[in-house]
Formats: sequence, C-alpha cells, structure tokens
Amino acid sequence: MLVLGLSLSALSAAIAQVHCIDAAREAARLTAQGDPDRGIAAATEIAPKNAEININMTGEHIEVEVHATPPNTLLPGLHLHAKAVAIREPNGPSG
Repeated sequence: MLVLGLSLSALSAAIAQVHCIDAAREAARLTAQGDPDRGIAAATEIAPKNAEININMTGEHIEVEVHATPPNTLLPGLHLHAKAVAIREPNGPSG
C-alpha cells in the first residue's frame, strides 16, 4: 500500500511539474507579445495552486519562473521549478 501511495504521489508531482512548465511557457509567450498581465493571468490559471510566478524583463530578454509545491504528496520537501525565456517581439512591451 505504501508503494502505491508513493507511486501516486510521484505521478501527482510529475503532473504538477508539467503544469509549471506550461505556465512558464505561456506567460513568457504572452509577455513577449506585449501582454504581461494576460501572461500572469494565464500562468496563474495553469500552474498548481499557490504557485509563485515571477516575470523578469531586461532589455529584449523575458524570463519567467514558476515555483510550486506539489499538492497532496507523500514526498515532503519536494519543490517544483520551471523556467521559460523569450525574446520581446517587435510590437512587444518596451519595459
């Protein structure tokens, strides 16, 4: 039974990691297109609950990081992290 519980926790963590990756990628894409507010909103919707989403814009470079703890896991101390980068599109923000 313990093996089943650990296996399900690992699967849940893997799914949450994919959500972090998708959230970071979508936020980077939308921010590069000039809509960072929509990027944050989309990432918040996609990422696991209580995820921390950071967007850093420096020159033409956009970097998005998502940090989260997987929900309902038997793997304490597990931390999820995803990072996506993009280059500002010609009509993107000039921050």
